[in-house]
Parts: sequence; structure tokens; C-alpha cells
Amino acid sequence: MIVVTGATGNVGCLLAESLTEAGHAVTAVSRGVTSPPPSRPGVTPMVADLADPDSLVPALKGADALFLLVSGAGAHVDGEAVLRAAADAGVSRVVLQSSQAAGTRPDAVSHAPLVALEEAVRSSGLEWTVLRPGGFTTNTFAWIPSIRSQRTVFSPFADVALPAVDPLDIAEVAAAALTEGGHAGQAYVLTGPEATSPRQRAEILGAALGDPLEVVELGRAQAREQMLRQMPEPVADGTLDILGQPLAEEIRSSPDVEKVLGRPATSFASWAGRSIDAFR
Repeated sequence: MIVVTGATGNVGCLLAESLTEAGHAVTAVSRGVTSPPPSRPGVTPMVADLADPDSLVPALKGADALFLLVSGAGAHVDGEAVLRAAADAGVSRVVLQSSQAAGTRPDAVSHAPLVALEEAVRSSGLEWTVLRPGGFTTNTFAWIPSIRSQRTVFSPFADVALPAVDPLDIAEVAAAALTEGGHAGQAYVLTGPEATSPRQRAEILGAALGDPLEVVELGRAQAREQMLRQMPEPVADGTLDILGQPLAEEIRSSPDVEKVLGRPATSFASWAGRSIDAFR
């Protein structure tokens, strides 16, 4: 049995579905704050909070593997306590969803909790794999209200390109790491196959909609004000640093999705074609 935390999120829900379709029993865990954990054949939904490791113990009973995903930057999670609870329950394998920035910017305040969580995973005594995705294609869902109402995209750094990754690719890599051999001790950087800027993504979405989109570039201060409504100050500042002044490694596309899955990573255009109804 495999425990999937963050089971209502972009990656967790897709991972739970992928695992059950492959015949694995899944315990889907979430805090149940915005919505309950998914319930479908092969999935046992449970409510627990990683900030309270004791609440996770019932979900871990009988589990062989754990997909560990923490909300935000993970500042509220005692990784050592969570992993100790997993080991005590008999879990032998853990796959952590971290962030590319934990590798490229290990000294950044914004991602320090994830760096600490990675270290806890490596020191846990469990067989481990770390996933380090870059920015998600689904971050463009934040544009839905203005696209629907104004056919306009508001974004900072409109011409800075980064290789956004499809959450489905992350979920499929996670499924492989949880159920196959050969991934122990690996840290996979997960990106899309090419870098695209917000302006280019707006062009792709507009073409898919059959209606061109206007792009209005926000200043950093405007973007920061909006981000602070959804995330802590250090995370907002760290995210803006990446979006506005990416390092060479953050611009470069990683081969790791193809390395694990044996197929190219999904392009933004392919993701947009699959997801365009959300923007109509």
C-alpha cells in the first residue's frame, strides 16, 4: 500500500489516480481544509496534518511507500518526526516532492525548509528519491479570471522564459519512483522540454482559444503584493527572484523526465491543448 500526502493537490490527485489504475492500493491523505481527500475504487481517503505527525500514524499503518508533499515551503513540518513515524510503521521507501530551487538556491531563506526536509529524507534510513520540479504549467490557472473577463494576462517579467513542468509528468515520475527499482538515492530535476515566457504562454493559450490575449506586465512590487495574499513573504520574494532573475540551471531544460519515463517531457503547448477548457 502506498500513502500519498497532498492528495488533493495538482500532483497528489494525479498520482493517486495513476497508482490505482496500475493496481496499487492507495491511502490518500490531505488536511481536508479546502476539500476532502479523493475517494475512488482502490483509494482510502484519510484526513491528517503533516504538522502533527501523530495524526499521520493511522494512514501509515500497513504502508510500504510514502509520497511526501508538504504545503507551502514546508516550514511547518518536522520532517524527522514524520519520517520516524513512517519508519516505525514499516514504510521502506519515501519519495519527496521538493523544489528545483532547493538545489539551485540552497542558501535562500524561501526554500530553507525544503533543503532541511531533503536532508531529513536522506538521513532517514529509508530508501529515498527526491523530486525537484521547477515552476508548474498549472500556475497559469491564476490567469483564468482575467482571461475569461478581459482576454488579458497580468504577469511580472513577461519576457523571462523558464521551462514549466506539467504536474502529470511529476506524478508519473513519482509513480515510477514509488513502485519501480533503480531510483533509490536519486534527485530528479523535473522541467518541461523548453523554456517559455509568460508572453509566449499567453500567445499559446490565445491560439488555443482562437482569441488573442493581451499581456500587461506587472512591476515586481505589484506582483509581490498579489503573491502575499497566498504565500509567506520569504516564499513570495524567493519566487520573484526565480521568475525575474533565473540562474542558468533554472533556464535549462532537464532530461530527467525523459530519463525516467522513456518519453519527452510534456510541452506547454501540449498541456495547454489538454487544459484549454478551463480558460474558456
